[in-house]
Amino acid sequence: MDRYEKFAAPAGKFILIGFGSVGQGFLPLLLRHFDLPRERILIITGDDTGRAQAEKEQISFKVCPLTPGNYREILNSIVERGDFLLNLSVNVSSLALIEYCHEREILYLDACIEPWPGGYTNIHISPSERSNYGFREQALALRQKLGGGTTAVLCHGANPGLISHWVKRALLNIAHDIEGITTVPRTQDEWGQLAQKLDIKIMQCAERDTQIARPFKHINEFVNTWSIDGFIGEGQQPAELGWGSHEKYEPADARHHRLGCDAAIYLQRPGMRTQVLGWTPLTGTYQGFLITHSESISIANYFTLKNGNDAHYRPTVYYAYHPTDATMLSINEFSGSNFRLQNNVRLLMHDIEQGTDALGVALMGHTRGIYWYGSMLSIEQARDLAPYNNATSLQVAAGILGGTVWAIENPASGIVEPDEMSFERVLQVATPYLGEVTGRYSDWTPLQGRQALFEEDLDTSDPWQFKNFRIS
Repeated sequence: MDRYEKFAAPAGKFILIGFGSVGQGFLPLLLRHFDLPRERILIITGDDTGRAQAEKEQISFKVCPLTPGNYREILNSIVERGDFLLNLSVNVSSLALIEYCHEREILYLDACIEPWPGGYTNIHISPSERSNYGFREQALALRQKLGGGTTAVLCHGANPGLISHWVKRALLNIAHDIEGITTVPRTQDEWGQLAQKLDIKIMQCAERDTQIARPFKHINEFVNTWSIDGFIGEGQQPAELGWGSHEKYEPADARHHRLGCDAAIYLQRPGMRTQVLGWTPLTGTYQGFLITHSESISIANYFTLKNGNDAHYRPTVYYAYHPTDATMLSINEFSGSNFRLQNNVRLLMHDIEQGTDALGVALMGHTRGIYWYGSMLSIEQARDLAPYNNATSLQVAAGILGGTVWAIENPASGIVEPDEMSFERVLQVATPYLGEVTGRYSDWTPLQGRQALFEEDLDTSDPWQFKNFRIS
């Protein structure tokens, strides 16, 4: 795809709910790729963040926090049939907006299933209910209730979003390299059968961000390359992972959900206090956080093969995230104060001096060990590709662009997850903004270099057991 290719625009207005780092990063792509008069673009947000950029681009900017009590009244005065609503907010219920858009035949896309304020940390509900598994089950129940209708795309940024499409691309590459298979599966069962044939045991969303900014992190400051509110919210949710059929050792702190697809488990501890080993081509092995993301559940569920109610094949799926080094220190300080947010926060953008965000999927267990496929995008490349972006925000904005184009081209698909969309079309649209998109094999396993100083409880007969990846 040409970086400046034009796509069909929605029939009505394009409305952005929330205008943080990702919204600001997506706006240049929206203006570049869709023939939308600026008067048909509107930003509704909870504070003044991004106002200067919106005014520079001559886009209408309205500060009006949406709440359970006012969102319908506010949106009634703004939106109408044929509009596209892009929800990039925090503390605004995705499910409320999806149902609203369904009633009025408005296209919808979000980057995660967001609850109303307090939904991630509500001590009066169970960890299961405030997990991404729980939020996804609520979305699937809403899909069952609403039936078909106008397209509403769930959880489509980089991860979740692009990661689901990279899984399929990576599977095809491995199938070609190992088995000489060139046929593209057409159904969910066929994708699951391909993954099983290749003996894929782990699908790890593996991300290592090396971007560095000056000044460096100060004491009592939380810094990050994307939404700080969004990150600390999901970081306090239970650690979650899709639970594979090859696993022999269920963690002592693991719990199963009492409803739904049963494709995942959660741990009785937050993701920001749970660490696992991962691998990317950028730095090799690393120690990252097991942060809950919806792709850990949806991908595991999508690739499950069953005999009746029993799963005879499912990969283990989870997100292993090593953010910037300054963010790692921010997390340690935040966690050390028992999750009391620092007095100062800083979104790293213009102060970034160098670095790359390597984000992809590592498929493990096949005959060639592991295969990582994804995006290695440097800060220099990101700034060349689109203004108002760092490497992290542009990867997400690229996924949103791909999902937006797909939704406009498939306007009557009802509520859909990334795994149910055309991976070829989404990647065709998104890839020009992703820097070096590459696939790399490695013989790395989580057992390498272990037990040199101390004995560990490992399964040396099967490196792909989750117990070998988890380190805290």
